[in-house]
Amino acid sequence: MHVLDTAKVQICLALATVLILPFVLSSGILATEILIYAMVVAACNLLLGYTGLLSFGQGIFFGLGTYVAGVLTTRWGVPIPLVLLGAVVLGGLVATVVGWFTIRRQGVYFVMLTLAFAQMFYFLAYTFSDITGGDNGLLGVPRPQIMGQVLDGPWAYYTFVAVFFLVIFWLLLMVTRSTFGRTLLAIRENEGRAAAIGFPVRLFKIEAFAISGAITALGGALHALLIGVAPLESINYHTSEMILVMTIIGGSTSLFGSVIGAGFYLLLADTLSVIWPRWLLLLGLVLVTVALFFQRGLWGLVERGWDALVERRKVTRKEAGDV
Repeated sequence: MHVLDTAKVQICLALATVLILPFVLSSGILATEILIYAMVVAACNLLLGYTGLLSFGQGIFFGLGTYVAGVLTTRWGVPIPLVLLGAVVLGGLVATVVGWFTIRRQGVYFVMLTLAFAQMFYFLAYTFSDITGGDNGLLGVPRPQIMGQVLDGPWAYYTFVAVFFLVIFWLLLMVTRSTFGRTLLAIRENEGRAAAIGFPVRLFKIEAFAISGAITALGGALHALLIGVAPLESINYHTSEMILVMTIIGGSTSLFGSVIGAGFYLLLADTLSVIWPRWLLLLGLVLVTVALFFQRGLWGLVERGWDALVERRKVTRKEAGDV
């Protein structure tokens, strides 16, 4: 394991991110979005990087989370803690069902099934507009309250989300370093051999789906509370594409790579969208560059930089000793 991939280093990097963002960004909303999508991308990384499952269904769970937050708060007045718990439970349950169907196929057929489920849920949300609000979405989603104080300030809500981000990042880190996580890696490397040894491969894949879906739905609920809307676009398959792009850009070999990918994508989008309306063309070039030259993503670039720095220090010490 690379020194930067150790649990302590990863946790310190996540904590440093939370502490640094308020000093380098003037927008609390953008900083909060980075933490929310970092959670969601890390959950996608559990499927892609650790299990080897390229899923285009992550937008399903993200959208469900936003609708849970929208419906429960605007129509039923459910307290925020129960809203977030409901998003986690529903996301995990739906992900279990989707995973149970999709893992029956492998390769391109698995990808097509996840894409088909994403389209199906999108059209369900569009059709049942009485519940979802249709094209208009659900408006007026309120911010949480703590001790009677509404977290209406962008940095107040940032702190609220930061707690969730750190807890989720730590939990995912423990999952990936557990026997369960090592088994997922074994399945990714050689599924046939893992099954021959006696591991219940399908069960492990479904469990990975459930964990990923639950966390993604939590991210969707937090995002709806951030922007005050549960939009139809949140359950569109484009959301799944965006999450996958963030995962690939950051690098699927490390959980903190997910944080880098989410931050890079959102900051680049925020900057380029002001400069040029067709900024997605430039983003496509960035993705092609990463795919061709940085196959471990931006995290791989960080690792190479760290290794070069360590090697340079060794050479300097050796030269100093010779003198």
